[in-house]
Amino acid sequence: MKVSTLFYVIYQGFRNTIKNKWFTLASVATIAACLFLFGIFYAVIANFQNIVKTAEEGVSVTVFFEKGTPDERIAQIGDMIRAHTAVASANFISASEAWEDFKVEYLEGYADGFTENPLANSMNYEIYLNDVSRQAELVAYLEGIEGVRRVNRSEVTANTLMGVNSLVAYVSIGMIAILLAVSIFLISNTVMIGISVRKDEIAIMKYIGATDFFVRSPFVIEGILIGALGSLVPLGIIYLLYNEMLVYIMEHFSVLTKLLAFVPVGEVFHYLVPISLGVGIGIGFIGSFVTVKRHIKV
Repeated sequence: MKVSTLFYVIYQGFRNTIKNKWFTLASVATIAACLFLFGIFYAVIANFQNIVKTAEEGVSVTVFFEKGTPDERIAQIGDMIRAHTAVASANFISASEAWEDFKVEYLEGYADGFTENPLANSMNYEIYLNDVSRQAELVAYLEGIEGVRRVNRSEVTANTLMGVNSLVAYVSIGMIAILLAVSIFLISNTVMIGISVRKDEIAIMKYIGATDFFVRSPFVIEGILIGALGSLVPLGIIYLLYNEMLVYIMEHFSVLTKLLAFVPVGEVFHYLVPISLGVGIGIGFIGSFVTVKRHIKV
């Protein structure tokens, strides 16, 4: 294709977008409405996953040692623990530290009657995982280490978090598939209406020898432009709403910010912007290309 033809086709796509402003506005509104719902859903899921991730980071496995295990062996066990790929961090808790923590958490100043440390054999490694689904694998590995007396873990918490993660993943995939299908269906209908309105114009172009590609290209470019515009509008609205929501929560519900870790607006839009633009442009391209190909014969 000649360069002049390429520029002409692009120009016609922009021209049609401006010329058929009501059709353009209807198409942009259609895509914007779908992507607005998608953006809201993404922001909610991103925050929910962040909350689950924060909860996962608090899940720990505790390793206790056989009585009389020398310090050198305990240090070796620590190295073996940290070498495992499922381990994010492993903190050594001495017997005195364990007793101090116990006094603060449970005795609240009533520990003066103890002359000796009742937790003298409770030194341990507190292990945090980088993937809670690998807890069973890690526990089996730890129980096989010589010198390890007991491994404490919370299977209920781990299984619950894994179940929540799976549920979120399935719901996300299902919702995204539905929104994409609805968006493509709506843009296909709006493009089909545009083709019907300009059917005489298309017929004249075909009669004077224009190829299908030449006739189809302006509509495809128009669909891409509409998709891009339909992406930018909801992004701007969601940015304002999300930012205002975070400010409002921080000002009026400061307790929630201590309990729940909300994702900053910049982090959400770091992924949402390219995803929305890609989806919007993709919907515009696919919807217009398929529809034009199906209805262009006159």
